[in-house]
Amino acid sequence: MQRQYCTSPAKTILYAVNLQFTQKHRSSTLCSTMYLVSILFASLAITPLVLKTFFPYFWKDTFYIANLVRILLKLVLRRRRKPLFLVLDRFLEQSVAHADRPFIVFENKTYSYLDTDRRSNKIANALQRHSKLRPGDTVALFMGNEPAFIFTWLALAKLGCPVAFLNHNIRSRSLLHCFNCCSAKLLIAAEELQEAVEEVLPSLREQGVCVYLMTKQCDTPGVEGFSDQVEEASDTPLPQALRSDITFKSPAVYIYTSGTTGLPKAAVITQNRLLVALAVLDSTGITPADVIYLNLPLYHTETGFVIGFIGSIETGSTIILRRKFSASQFWDDCRKYNVTVIQYIGEVLRYLCNTPKKLFPYALIKYDTERDEPIRDSTGLCVEAPKDETGLLVCQITGIAPFVGYANSQQTEKKRLRDVFQKGDLYFNSGDLLKIGQDNFIYFQDRVGDTFRWKGENVATTEVADILTLIDFVQEANVYGVQVPGNEGRIGMAAVTVKGGEQFDGNKTFSHVASYLPAYARPRFIRIQNAVEMTGTFKQMKVRLVEEGFDPAGITDPLYILQERNQSYTPMTGQIYGSIVAGSIKL
Repeated sequence: MQRQYCTSPAKTILYAVNLQFTQKHRSSTLCSTMYLVSILFASLAITPLVLKTFFPYFWKDTFYIANLVRILLKLVLRRRRKPLFLVLDRFLEQSVAHADRPFIVFENKTYSYLDTDRRSNKIANALQRHSKLRPGDTVALFMGNEPAFIFTWLALAKLGCPVAFLNHNIRSRSLLHCFNCCSAKLLIAAEELQEAVEEVLPSLREQGVCVYLMTKQCDTPGVEGFSDQVEEASDTPLPQALRSDITFKSPAVYIYTSGTTGLPKAAVITQNRLLVALAVLDSTGITPADVIYLNLPLYHTETGFVIGFIGSIETGSTIILRRKFSASQFWDDCRKYNVTVIQYIGEVLRYLCNTPKKLFPYALIKYDTERDEPIRDSTGLCVEAPKDETGLLVCQITGIAPFVGYANSQQTEKKRLRDVFQKGDLYFNSGDLLKIGQDNFIYFQDRVGDTFRWKGENVATTEVADILTLIDFVQEANVYGVQVPGNEGRIGMAAVTVKGGEQFDGNKTFSHVASYLPAYARPRFIRIQNAVEMTGTFKQMKVRLVEEGFDPAGITDPLYILQERNQSYTPMTGQIYGSIVAGSIKL
């Protein structure tokens, strides 16, 4: 049976109108969709510009907030762990994961995380064996900044005992008052504080307080030498059950106010607060690779103990521990131990700023790359380069920082600069061109001889070489400046090697350098070599190349010249060279 189709003119017209409407609707929908997509892509393209203009710190703030969220989640998860997760547990994690990593460096002695764990075990086991100390009993710690302070605190934490930090500078009535504030049952003191302990010993003995002195022997009645007991003790770990009664509200540390309104008062630092304190350094971007200089008192919890010590436990960093702050030795220590993080409180920074400069004397001086010599003023002295301007790094030659020189006396003299900032002074010419930015970071720019001046502009050879090596057939590039008869300065030239199986393409090379380099920085001549010549210390050799210049009569390598008219690098000929020397071809 055949299907019947209506051929009524009216219906046919209606169908045609319907079809036309549908097509227009589809076309309109498609246009709308494309319009919306265009707006979306335009928005995405312009968003970075808008953010940079109106919200310059948007991404930094975003990443910082994301990091804080990460730290907060970590804290929440730790608070939910069973059994209770404390600061001590984080230290135990680090001592397992990074056992051999240096944790404490003190007076040229280094203690790894594992060393610290074992030494604290020995102290804890000695206390368990020789004292009547029980979990929850408070112990007063009377010590200055030394590894034993940290070992002992960790030992007492393993025993489940809160610790009162006594200021090792207080004496007599103040010392006794601070001790009584925390109701401690045991006093552990450093050997050098024996005399201070003996001043309050009668009162301590009346209270039945046991006193341990970190020394091998002590003849004072009522004071026990504790060092021998520690050495004889086992370094086996303490059972976690000793800390089973601890909660987040349990006291971990007692600290004392400065006493500006009377005698010092004991303030309680709970286990929860210490757990939160783990995040202090973590939130600032400190990593395990950082070295932290800790010269603030450990008995001062907010700086020395919490930020310096507890913070380092979280990040797994290394602590350079000093007995006390010394402005005269501060920077020497930082250089000696490659310190990356320092702390300050109160007047510390002012003290440091008032110390005389002790870095080796160096400066950046203005340098004429065309004449290849320092710029001097009317008095004949060198001129210091301001910030954001490239200058030559020179270092003063002194008895502390001598320059022995080379076997060849002429070569030695070339590296010496005289009358730099005053008549008669002597400096070492490093040959490095550097720049100090507004942020006080030092940026390497180039080597002397690796920068040339053409058409009144400085050209950095390393920058040009980097751009040339972006060409797909270029293996290496050695860029330098050569003199042109009748012209001031030096014009750019490059010796390049071509990748195996590839050919030098003059058109592509011209297009590339024209896209990336200003006219004055584009190499005018290119020399093709089989290999870039290197020194024994892997520095590109340029002296011979500079001397040979661009004369094809003395160069057997393929040689090309940049031709603006042809927009290509074309073979260099003797005729072209003669025209350049005669001045009929302007470069």
